[in-house]
Amino acid sequence: MSAHSPDSFVRVRGARENNLLGVDVDIPRDAIAVFTGVSGSGKSSLAFGTIYAEAQRRYFESVAPYARRLIHQVGAPKVGEITGLPPAVSLEQRRSSPNARSSVGTVTTLSNSLRMLFSRAGRYPEGAERLDSDAFSPNTAVGACPECHGLGRVHGTSEELLVPDPGLSIREGAIAAWPGAWQGKNLRDVLDALGHDIDRPWRELDARDREWILFTDEQPVVTVHPVREAGRIQRPYQGTYTSARRYVMHTFSDSRSATLRAKAERFLTASPCPVCGGSRLRPEALAVTFAGRTIADLAALPLTALAQALQAAVHGDGDGTAGGAGETARVLTADLVARIATVTELGLGYLSLDRTTPSLSNGELQRLRLATQLRSGLFGVVYVLDEPSAGLHPADTEALLVVLDRLKAAGNSVFVVEHHLDVIRHADWLVDVGPRAGVHGGRVLHSGPPQGLAAVGESATRRFLFGPLPVPGREVRTPAGRLRTGPVTRHNLRGLEAEFPLGVLTAVTGVSGSGKSTLVGALSEELPGVERLVTVDQRPIGRTPRSNLATYTGLFDVVRRLFAATDEARERGYKVGRFSFNVPGGRCETCQGEGFVSVELLFLPSTYAPCPDCRGARYNPETLRVRLRGLTIAEVLDLTVEAAAAFFADTPAAVRSLGTLLDVGLGYLRLGQPATELSGGEAQRIKLASELQRLRRGHTLYVLDEPTTGLHPADVEVLMGRLHDLVDAGHSVVVVEHDMDVVATADWVIDLGPGGGDEGGRIVAAGPPAEVARAAASRTAPYLAARLGGRPVRTRPARRTGPPGSP
Repeated sequence: MSAHSPDSFVRVRGARENNLLGVDVDIPRDAIAVFTGVSGSGKSSLAFGTIYAEAQRRYFESVAPYARRLIHQVGAPKVGEITGLPPAVSLEQRRSSPNARSSVGTVTTLSNSLRMLFSRAGRYPEGAERLDSDAFSPNTAVGACPECHGLGRVHGTSEELLVPDPGLSIREGAIAAWPGAWQGKNLRDVLDALGHDIDRPWRELDARDREWILFTDEQPVVTVHPVREAGRIQRPYQGTYTSARRYVMHTFSDSRSATLRAKAERFLTASPCPVCGGSRLRPEALAVTFAGRTIADLAALPLTALAQALQAAVHGDGDGTAGGAGETARVLTADLVARIATVTELGLGYLSLDRTTPSLSNGELQRLRLATQLRSGLFGVVYVLDEPSAGLHPADTEALLVVLDRLKAAGNSVFVVEHHLDVIRHADWLVDVGPRAGVHGGRVLHSGPPQGLAAVGESATRRFLFGPLPVPGREVRTPAGRLRTGPVTRHNLRGLEAEFPLGVLTAVTGVSGSGKSTLVGALSEELPGVERLVTVDQRPIGRTPRSNLATYTGLFDVVRRLFAATDEARERGYKVGRFSFNVPGGRCETCQGEGFVSVELLFLPSTYAPCPDCRGARYNPETLRVRLRGLTIAEVLDLTVEAAAAFFADTPAAVRSLGTLLDVGLGYLRLGQPATELSGGEAQRIKLASELQRLRRGHTLYVLDEPTTGLHPADVEVLMGRLHDLVDAGHSVVVVEHDMDVVATADWVIDLGPGGGDEGGRIVAAGPPAEVARAAASRTAPYLAARLGGRPVRTRPARRTGPPGSP
């Protein structure tokens, strides 16, 4: 290379982020580079934690100091040097806080174009003034329905919900919606002071009193004289009354606690807004039509149907708009249809513009953002993507590869963290990180064309990438009973009835949007044959850094008891609570057990730094003087699951928890790893491990939605081994899955489709994998047949579970 020619590689030197061991690697620009490796090997630390983080840091350095205060920043990555790095755009699967106002239309900005179309080219009632585009948005004051504030639904409650057992008195807890502990006692005492009888059964109270207690908007203040208790001095105080409805509505709308909101929601009913009928808009906006439909009608259509309706309106008679609006309609419609095409190209044509983002999977959300980038026209940037194939049916993966090629053809570099073998094979360049997770990984085993990985013996990816893999020779179990659901009418399911066999592993398959999750969501403990239902999803195990792996699994309770039982703790009089970082006593009060503090930098943005007193340990010096076999409690929390399993090998309660975490491939996580740092797949496996460690008797139905998301094929083998162990123990497992490795090893397959949205919602095929692989109408069948490779399937009986059903 001459001194004047530009370097065509991104060159990383000395990367030490997380478990990376001083990594040096060169990655070509203007290419599709895929980062592979088992979960926890360090591939995301290299792609996101190092390369993208450094690109972001350089961008922030070019921004004025005042503007930097308005942007959330990450710290400088631990890396010696990176050269040849262009600006970067990150498309991760992490989502922001759930927001009912965020939708497919707002994420893709397609709603903006549709509103402009109605504003400029819609048919208005005679004599009506033309509306600005904001008037067609339910998220603006000028457009939102005044009754429901643009949400489309109104919440209410009833006496039956607030008081489920009218045989109880108020003192006995008749008003179930009220809070517990002191706050609930206070409300009862206030009612008593107001002259209401709180000791009579609820049903015997006067109807007018019951109505006032539950639904009044008044908030009277009265002097409360608490009942004296031995050893406690309680003085009179001024208490304010709040009705049960007012308390529930306030908690549901204003509380920051997800737990409190969920509890309040149990006492509420939601119904379409009586004013706007659920359309979320003012009557003035709903009076304007295009192609004979309101903007709410068009926003409710699947994107494929919306594109067809818009094209028909322009090429046919359309809406009969007159004047210059015809040309305006053609221009705006052509732009809308072109932008919708990029979304449907990624297999998301079944979504509607008004579909809220909290109801989308992480994979769907990332692909929507990817579709938006395709229309952005950016050139010369690095796109860093986090498993864009997550949640994609194999039939849709080919379209994803076309999109990645288009990004590269536009003059960009595409760096992808991925486990899907078809995406890996499609790469121009492969960076394999490993060989294993955590401290056993962090090295680049191969950086070059994918074919070169065949010579790397220690790569966990190698054996999956080259050559066909045989399906494990496991006999298909015979169902021990049947679980019947339905008729289910929700989303695109229309009176669907299904049978789930008991005592086996069932895979529910189908293209994206075919109705898989909706069908599985109909499984409940109320169904005959279900003794116990456990749903293991990918929602976070906690929303603050105080929640971590050890606290969620209950392992932290075991650890704190062990520390409290040491001789030094006994001498100092320390109890179990002393070793909690969530309460005063043993924690560092400077950071209140967080381990870090916020630092104000005047004109620069606030940043977080390790606590100056405890240096990130979370505990005060006195607590850290207590050691368990040479380690402080802070050092124990810093152990990986794998290291902790060896450290606590002689503690049965700890061995059981740690063993199940190892069984689901999470040995690389630290015990004190905050919940906010965990991926959805990791959170799901932690929940599964928590269930596996419980010694349960009787039959349990386990339901998992795409449990292999974020897993390397080697980790999938481990996970499936644990799920088959559950079935062998007499339980039933139902998984929603796209991974043909999982489907091929299932006992029973229920395939939905044939397409997504309105083209799906039906059971196309059901039976053992070999039978479904021959179904002509199934889009899953050819991919399942290829994975099975024509292997003959034997059958054997399963352990009978629950009440006997039909064979």
